Amino acid sequence: MDNSIAERRFSLESRRYIGCKTKLIDWIFDLIDHNTHDVHSFCDIFSGTGVVANRALKKYDHVVVNDFLYSNNIMYRAFFSPDEWNEKKVENIIEDFNSVNPKKIGENYFSKNFGGKYFYHDTAKLVGYIRGKLQRMRSELTDKEYAVLLASLIYSIDRHANTMGHFDAYHHKTPAQHDFKMRMIDVGSYEGVEIHQEDSNKLARNIHVDVTYLDPPYNSRQYSRFYHVYENLVQWKKPKLFGTALKPKEENMSDYCRTSALNAFTDLVSHIDTRYLVVSYNNTYNSKSSSSENKIRLEQLENVLQKCGTTKVFNHEFKAFNSGKTEFDDHREYLFITEVDNEKRNSSFASILRG
Repeated sequence: MDNSIAERRFSLESRRYIGCKTKLIDWIFDLIDHNTHDVHSFCDIFSGTGVVANRALKKYDHVVVNDFLYSNNIMYRAFFSPDEWNEKKVENIIEDFNSVNPKKIGENYFSKNFGGKYFYHDTAKLVGYIRGKLQRMRSELTDKEYAVLLASLIYSIDRHANTMGHFDAYHHKTPAQHDFKMRMIDVGSYEGVEIHQEDSNKLARNIHVDVTYLDPPYNSRQYSRFYHVYENLVQWKKPKLFGTALKPKEENMSDYCRTSALNAFTDLVSHIDTRYLVVSYNNTYNSKSSSSENKIRLEQLENVLQKCGTTKVFNHEFKAFNSGKTEFDDHREYLFITEVDNEKRNSSFASILRG
C-alpha cells in the first residue's frame, strides 16, 4: 500500500459529529477520577462517536459501549473489537479500491441519489461502487475486516461531504471537485469491550458496572435523521428516499428528542445497577431554533439525579455546534456526578420500578 496513505490513518476523533466530546474528554475524566473510587467497569450507554468509550477502554478492565445507530455500531466494531482481522489484506483491498477510475464505472444507487448534492459526483460513484463490492465480498471477510473497511469508507468521505457536518441538508453550491482516495482508520483492539446496538432504556436493565456515563440527545434533532446517509450506507438496503434532503422513511427515532425525554431519562437512571451516574448536559435551550431547545431542563435533570443519591455539579465553558440560528451567551457544558444510594433511589422511583 502507498506509504503516504498507510501512515495517514484516521483517528477515532477525526469524524464530524454533533455533540462529540473530544475537546472535553480530559475535563470529564479528570472529574471522574477525583470524584469516584475503586472503578473497574464503565458503561457509555449513548456512545455516539465513541470518544468517551475510547478513553475508558484505556483506563478500565471492562467497558460497555452502546448506540442504536447502525453507523456508530460499525465504528465500535472497527475501532474496539478484539475479533480477528488481517491488516495486510485490508490494506490491499483499499489499494485496489483506490485504483478504480470513476470515469470507467457506471452509475449506482449512491451516485444517482447523492452525487452532485451531498458529494462530488465522481466521489459518489466510487462510494457506491466500493459499497457494492464490499457487500459482494462479505463472505470473504471477517466481521472485523468488514467493519474496518466500512468505517474507513465513512471516515474517508466525511470531510468531503457538502454539508455542515450532518445530513439534514446539503449546501446549495455544487460540491467541490477532488480526487477521492480511501484511507484506513487507526484500528484498535480491546479484550475488555462489550459492544451493543440497543435501546438504552432496555439495555439499562441489564447493566452492572461501577460507572455509567450518560450523554443522551437533549433536543429534537434525531440522530438517525441527521446521519441518514451513513445509516443508509451501512445497512445498504437501498430504500426509496424522500424530500430535498433525500431521507428514507423514519426508523430508530429516540424518545430523548421528544416531549417524553424526562420520563425516558427517569426510567433509565432508576433501572441501572451502577455505583456512579455521570451525566453530560449543555445549556442550549435558550435558542432561536425550536429544534435546539432542550427537552429536559437543567433543574429537572438535577432533581432526578438528586433522587438517585448525592450529586455534584460541575461546569465548563464550551463553544458548541451552532448552525447560525442560536446565540450562545456564556454557553457551558455541565457534568453531574451522582454516587448512587440504592435505598434512596428505589424509594424515590418505587412506582416506576413496580411498573
